[in-house]
Amino acid sequence: MADDGSRPTGHRLFAQYAHAPNALGYCGPAGSAALVAAATGSPPVAAVTEIEDVARRFSGAWPYQRLLAELAGVGDPLDPLVVRGYWTGNDVSAAIDGVRYGERLLAELRPQAGHYWAHLTEELLPEAAPSHAFHVLAVYPWSRLLGAGPEPLRVLESCRIGWGVVEEVGADELVVRGPRLEYAAATPTAGARLELGADQTRTVGYRVEGSPFVDGVAAGDHVAVHWDFACDRLTPTEVDALVAQTEHQLTAMAPRIAARSAPRRPPRRR
Repeated sequence: MADDGSRPTGHRLFAQYAHAPNALGYCGPAGSAALVAAATGSPPVAAVTEIEDVARRFSGAWPYQRLLAELAGVGDPLDPLVVRGYWTGNDVSAAIDGVRYGERLLAELRPQAGHYWAHLTEELLPEAAPSHAFHVLAVYPWSRLLGAGPEPLRVLESCRIGWGVVEEVGADELVVRGPRLEYAAATPTAGARLELGADQTRTVGYRVEGSPFVDGVAAGDHVAVHWDFACDRLTPTEVDALVAQTEHQLTAMAPRIAARSAPRRPPRRR
């Protein structure tokens, strides 16, 4: 399946979601121009083999999509149903048993993890799901640093896939309105909480070198937001799936977050 005869839909979709953290130097090969080409159609259009090579070098997203594809009986980890299932959720990802998926995934990730990732044990299995939300809110270590300052919450909010309604369209930026994560530390009478707060308005990018990641975007459209960048237009069904994926993960992790009794200091950078 291709969107214009040259870019397989799943390849473009992966590029749309993977670009922002890649551009910031967080994930994948440094400065991959292939992601921008695939996401926007800007020449030269990235070859299929080039996007496959780039995707395999995302140590976070690729193992999740590869395992999701295997358990769903889909031959290609870059099939659009697999890509959509991982990043924002759909019927394919919802049908996968979370514990089975978690056991397979953690067995693969654990040998590669450093000592700051010692939390990748069977205790994490109740939170396991074939989703980016699981990676960000459970596998990623930042949820264990909430309360140590503003940075952990900022990272979690930026790295998760958010959603919002477009209110204004500018030359290079959009004004969107949607919920953001809020953290409440434990009190003598209540455990700590991480939850979606009220809708807020913010400004996000949506173009790279003049090329939009969301074609023909207009006020009232729903968009997905990743690292302050609107990377995809969402249908109402896709919004519902992303909301469900996010709320499921927040509910699954709630007992762990509530058990927190005191803030912890983030690890020292080496």
